[in-house]
Amino acid sequence: MELVFADPVLVRCPASFHDPVFRAPTPDEVRLVAAQVGETPPVVLVFEADAGGPDRATCLVAADQLDIVQGVVFRYWREVAPGERLAPWVQPPVA
Repeated sequence: MELVFADPVLVRCPASFHDPVFRAPTPDEVRLVAAQVGETPPVVLVFEADAGGPDRATCLVAADQLDIVQGVVFRYWREVAPGERLAPWVQPPVA
């Protein structure tokens, strides 16, 4: 399945991860998002995932909307702002 976020306002995830386990955000995580973006967005999604380290990474995504699409792979993409550069390993999705 693919998670499609509309208007993401905060993304805290490693560049690469697998085996996500989703959970409800804690009140502290919701407060963190609100403090960073000025309000609590409609979608605050948290999951723990294997990112290659000794411990599972906590990942957080906040957005205006979440759509779940069956049968495709998770990916996140946004347009690059003027003057912004991507890490060498980041590739845009193939259309």
